[in-house]
Amino acid sequence: MINFTTYQNPTTTEWVTFVHGAGGSSSIWFKQVREFQKHFNVLLLDLRGHGSSKTPLKSAIKQKYTFKAIADDIYEVLEHLKIENSHFIGISLGSIVIRQLAEMHPNRVKSMILGGAILKMNFRSQVLMKLGNTFKYVLPYLILYRFFAFVIMPKKNHKQSRLLFINEAKKLYQKEFIKWFKLTAEINPILKWFRQVELNIPTLYVMGEEDYMFLPSVKQVVANHVKTAELFIIQNCGHVVNVEQPAIFNEAVIGYLKGRR
Repeated sequence: MINFTTYQNPTTTEWVTFVHGAGGSSSIWFKQVREFQKHFNVLLLDLRGHGSSKTPLKSAIKQKYTFKAIADDIYEVLEHLKIENSHFIGISLGSIVIRQLAEMHPNRVKSMILGGAILKMNFRSQVLMKLGNTFKYVLPYLILYRFFAFVIMPKKNHKQSRLLFINEAKKLYQKEFIKWFKLTAEINPILKWFRQVELNIPTLYVMGEEDYMFLPSVKQVVANHVKTAELFIIQNCGHVVNVEQPAIFNEAVIGYLKGRR
């Protein structure tokens, strides 16, 4: 079972579950835990191979990663903790994992908060994927990761979130990075499906104004998914909205979730 941490609030039965992105860990939510615990029970997860969810190197080499398998890891924790349903908050690739979980177990997902959501790979991100596939067996993964982080989060005010993800990525194995990178092979068809199909689950997209790679496609999807989707854009902010603008992120998301009650 993947590593998890819970913070209980005795005044409520509602849960929020935080899902980080590739190369991160549950530690990226350190600016959220205190505020969210005032209103909800909080569940933090380390996705397989990340944070404290380390797998033995031999097992890591053998395992094949898919978005369904990663979503199953989360479902296993929900079953273990007997959490009937939860609000889910994700960042970057974590937004894809949450949407996959919602496809598989919609009754367990009360709402989805998708920060820095990835719904379509634009031309620049497609080029990044091809470069990564070309050099993933040649270059040390941290060189690739630093390059990706700088392209996705290029501005001076993105530096904190960029360094945070790079420092977390240092804890990965090279083999682990390659297995996660191979997920990109299935990302285009799965994202196309997500853009086309609107689930009957309230969804709030929280995007940075400067998230130039992913914001345009989110705007299009929100315009089409008018029954369930809302968009909140944070000014002067890049991809990792919960780190760059934590106070605004917390206020917007908590307000949204309390409004769903």
